[in-house]
Amino acid sequence: MNSKISSVPVTSNPYVPILVLGAIGFGFAAFSIVAGALTGPKRYNRAKLDAYECGIEPSPQAAEGGRFPVKYFLTAMLFIIFDIEIVFLYPWAVSFDALGLFGLIEMAIFIGTVFVAYAYVWRRGGLEWD
Repeated sequence: MNSKISSVPVTSNPYVPILVLGAIGFGFAAFSIVAGALTGPKRYNRAKLDAYECGIEPSPQAAEGGRFPVKYFLTAMLFIIFDIEIVFLYPWAVSFDALGLFGLIEMAIFIGTVFVAYAYVWRRGGLEWD
């Protein structure tokens, strides 16, 4: 009997698909940058070349290394922290049936902890823009 074991060709290096995917990604990025540079508008003015500081006029003090308001950055960090904590709800929701009562109690404790931290930040004025 003459039978084939497998008709799928075997690649010699298992990293070839990764390199091909990396080359495709690099090629797409390079094409996007070149296409944007060639087809984009080229009308420069002073306002476009100035530094942008969250909608307020750039201050010379910040350019010299002085103090500047960091309220935007604090709010962004709070958003990231709470967003990452909420991401932990997805695995729990997927395996909710398998976890049973134990999973429900643990998630109630976790959500309670997140709400306590949120209330603390709210009471301290961390979410106010003014």
